[in-house]
Amino acid sequence: MANFVWDVGMNSTNKSEVRTAWTLLLPAIVIFALIAFYPLVSVFYYSLTDKKFASDKPTEFIGLDNYSMMLSMEFYEIPPQKDDAGKVKLDENGDTLYEDPIDILPMDPVAYWEMYTFNIFGKRYTLAATDPEFLISIKDTVIFSVLAVALELIIGMAFALTLNSHFKGRGVMRMALLVPWAIPTVVSTKMWAWMFSSQGYGLFNTVAYYLGLSDHQIAFLVTPDWQLPIMVVIDVWKTMPFMALMLLAGLQTIPSDYYEAASIDGASKVRQFFNITLPLLKPAIVVALVFRMLDSLRVFDLFQVLFGSKFFSMSSYTYYKLIEGKEMGYSSACSVVIFIAILIFSLFFIRVLGREQINGK
Repeated sequence: MANFVWDVGMNSTNKSEVRTAWTLLLPAIVIFALIAFYPLVSVFYYSLTDKKFASDKPTEFIGLDNYSMMLSMEFYEIPPQKDDAGKVKLDENGDTLYEDPIDILPMDPVAYWEMYTFNIFGKRYTLAATDPEFLISIKDTVIFSVLAVALELIIGMAFALTLNSHFKGRGVMRMALLVPWAIPTVVSTKMWAWMFSSQGYGLFNTVAYYLGLSDHQIAFLVTPDWQLPIMVVIDVWKTMPFMALMLLAGLQTIPSDYYEAASIDGASKVRQFFNITLPLLKPAIVVALVFRMLDSLRVFDLFQVLFGSKFFSMSSYTYYKLIEGKEMGYSSACSVVIFIAILIFSLFFIRVLGREQINGK
């Protein structure tokens, strides 16, 4: 009987604590619903409409038409050019001449545009899309994010290991590491744009000229092969300190006793890193990767400041469709795709490296 009364008392206490907890959480839940949940739901809703930005045109529900227009792709075989006798035309090198893809792609009821053209088994094909610019922006953003975050992790790890050791001037070096992170992205991007300029004041062109590697006129920012690597370099310089500081915080939670015991057992520094440092640093690595990948996939300012509408990220293309095209419904669909891409990458890191690592278990 005493046990029953005690259990009832405990249950009543627990219920009271739960009610108190929900009462305290209610203001935060309401604020979250107002500033996060409602805008997110609105974006999903508008992505299913043809709403125009700053327009009095009535909004109509169009379902998944925006997504279909954005993501539709088709393969088409490009036929060779033939003369009046039906013979295949050849160029001066003896190679087959093919029709212009624009002449064979369907334009009604939906227009398809050339995205990539390639040869397979002696035939030419084109991958066409209804919105090739957005699909290309997805590819470029993913490549940019993977390369930038991977380099930031490797270089950031090197800096974190260095700053975690004891040497004279360590405090000054830690402060100096924060300088790139403290500079606004717009400012740092413009600074790097000037250094990569093909004009007389471009640092890299000047250095290459004096080393005899160029004629002082390498068009870094115009040549397609250079554009993505340049953005990766700028992003790594700007955000590597964030990665290094997060990893440094994780390193400082590892007890020094582990390293002392490993040294007594004769383990080398390399073995200590792979058997002690890396496993115990996994929680910090996962958090750093998730945060940096989220930031990289939604990158906007770097692409916008450096190239404007000449080279899009997913976010800058969404901005372009909203501001320049006034297509609020379509840009909302683009935002949903960005949200899904970020969600997939976040789940990937959590799944691969282990959910328990985030909780530090």
